[in-house]
Amino acid sequence: MDDIIIKNIISQGEKINTEFKEAKNKLPKDLFETVCAFLNRFGGNIILGVNDNREVIGIDEDSILKLKKDFVNLCNNTSKISPTIYLKIMDYEVDGKKILYINIPDSSEVYRCNGRIYDRNEDGDFDITDNSNLVADMYIRKRDLHIEDKIFPYATMENLRNDLFEKARKWAILKNDNHPWKNMSNEEILRSSGLYREDVMTHQKGLTLAAILLFGTDETIMSCLSTFKTDAIYRDENMERYDDRDVIITNLIDSYERLMQFIQKHTNDKFYLEGSHSISIRDKIARELCSNLLIHREFSSGITLRLIITKENLYTENPNIPRMRGVITINNCIPYSKKPKIAKIFREIGLADELGSGVRNITNYSEIYSGKEPIFEEGDIFKATVPLVKVLNEMTIKDVNKMTVKELNTSVIGSKAPDKAPDKAPDKAPDNLNEMIKKIILYCQEPKSAIQIMSELNYKNIKRFRRDYIKPLVEKGILKMTNPDKPTSKNQKYTSKI
Repeated sequence: MDDIIIKNIISQGEKINTEFKEAKNKLPKDLFETVCAFLNRFGGNIILGVNDNREVIGIDEDSILKLKKDFVNLCNNTSKISPTIYLKIMDYEVDGKKILYINIPDSSEVYRCNGRIYDRNEDGDFDITDNSNLVADMYIRKRDLHIEDKIFPYATMENLRNDLFEKARKWAILKNDNHPWKNMSNEEILRSSGLYREDVMTHQKGLTLAAILLFGTDETIMSCLSTFKTDAIYRDENMERYDDRDVIITNLIDSYERLMQFIQKHTNDKFYLEGSHSISIRDKIARELCSNLLIHREFSSGITLRLIITKENLYTENPNIPRMRGVITINNCIPYSKKPKIAKIFREIGLADELGSGVRNITNYSEIYSGKEPIFEEGDIFKATVPLVKVLNEMTIKDVNKMTVKELNTSVIGSKAPDKAPDKAPDKAPDNLNEMIKKIILYCQEPKSAIQIMSELNYKNIKRFRRDYIKPLVEKGILKMTNPDKPTSKNQKYTSKI
């Protein structure tokens, strides 16, 4: 979330999923009535420090920490909001003034504020506690709202994989050394994350579909959701069918890793410095794309989720229940969590960031990666298209072998060959520069040191070898250093692998 999105929300005014409240130095008295109403309806956005006329009034900066603390404490107070809920309250600056922003997800639970049930209608909050018909309608609607909350009463911990809990716990601790999962049992993780629940209407209780999709065995997943499948396709030479394919029918955590590996296998990377650290732009885009793909898919649909890679684009097709229709941009994107329980687990283990970051991050990194903007289309099928780039530093074996001597020499070293011929064993060394470069690229599919490369090519002068081959190949981005922050490190290795 950034100030551009905040300004866009403010510009659209109050409506069924947006509420403004003035709050100079204390929380509004009716704040949690709105929180309750949003939870019971479609979720929404609450902005403190803006009046009903869309004017940014602002909040006293000295009061921001206190307001945040009071809000979090009341979220965990059952006499204020029941059941309790974890919500983030974020501060932003708009027009030189501080405001507070709260995103409220919709929920499969019926919430109460001060013991009363509130619902949202247009731009108002209404107490429906004493209207038995409206309350009954709400319970019926909530029961079918999130398929991820569907209870499977006969599923047990034996239907889940311990190794996935260990992986999730490890990743969560790597992100936050004091993460509460550190000292929780598997069962406690499920309960604290809302993955084990009781339906107050039917008194049914047990593991939810979200728990099974995240941590379940493949057999259990298929027995609960027979249409669950992700199809990863690579099309290069064969545009009618495919050149490579991975049909993924497994839990969401392993699905994420396999999708990432598929993208890494079939797309180019691009060297980029973010501050003083080199990062993989390709992996940044892939992370956002894969996590959003898995988090937001509509599991009630029988349509297969697809990720397709071609020469020009990486695009995804995701079954979806749309909240709007048309093209989504940074300016009109209003965050909405379609699968809040699954999204929460992905954020806890570091596979996703704050709500609404996906469109922004993919857009920003895509412009760096290919110089082109991605396209997001919301409909019954959510489509995302990310332009790809062909970069020299990620030449495949096929690409190298296709290049002529002149093309490769010019691309890598320039039209001028090295000043001095290599020291070589006459019966083994390459006959020309083109073959030398090819051998280096192919040999360095796995990281190798300069000494290893030189030895493989029977080259004897390390100083000259670094000058004539290693340095220009690195400068052109064809070889990448495994330790770019310390180019002269004795442990430095080089790789040409995608």
